[in-house]
Amino acid sequence: MKQLSTLLIVALLAMTTYAQPSKQAEQIAQSVKWFGQASVKLQLNGKTIYVDPFNLTERDSADIILITHTHGDHLSAKDLALVSTKQTTIVAPADVLAMLGDTPYATLTPIKPNQSISWEGMEIKAVPSYNIVKNTKHPKEKEWVGYILNLNGTLLYLTGDTERIPEMKDITCDIILLPLGQTYTMNSVEEAVDAVLDTKATIAIPIHYGMYEGTVDDAAKFKELLTGKVMVIVKEFPSN
Repeated sequence: MKQLSTLLIVALLAMTTYAQPSKQAEQIAQSVKWFGQASVKLQLNGKTIYVDPFNLTERDSADIILITHTHGDHLSAKDLALVSTKQTTIVAPADVLAMLGDTPYATLTPIKPNQSISWEGMEIKAVPSYNIVKNTKHPKEKEWVGYILNLNGTLLYLTGDTERIPEMKDITCDIILLPLGQTYTMNSVEEAVDAVLDTKATIAIPIHYGMYEGTVDDAAKFKELLTGKVMVIVKEFPSN
């Protein structure tokens, strides 16, 4: 009987202990720089990657820029000008590229949900990103996107502006960056937590809060709700 009880305790502990992230995943997650909203920067294999550049204060040279949709805090001409060169590739939905008009960018690459492209040996997959409850904010028919990047075998999922959508249950990733919402994206912090669990991510980074929706307190709540389930890395809130 005692042996049975011991086995039961061990089994319960195994069920409640979250999967440990790989060393590479943790290194990538720690290196992500957040500028506010969904604007982030990654550097890998000597390449500089920006997603939805916004709220920037310094010039930089992006090798590739990924844009999720047309809203001004994601498609910002001022911020694009700060980080783009003639060698920069921009990947985005067709309506985003149409808004760029005559640009100095060397390559403009359209992408739509469930389409994958290869860039410099890195696989980039676009996935659906839309609202269900707030469907006038980010309608599904717009075909706006999130991105899954294969970074040397580590899958990083940037959800874009979205609620918890059914497609998330078919996505598996190592790192997820997602909004905390309540105004334009997720309907609650709890919904954001469920979205993380859907994807079986081992690391979650909350973004898109503190400016137009969500608060720093929401990030603390998000981390608390995922304690013992997923490693949460809360980036320092941008001061600019």
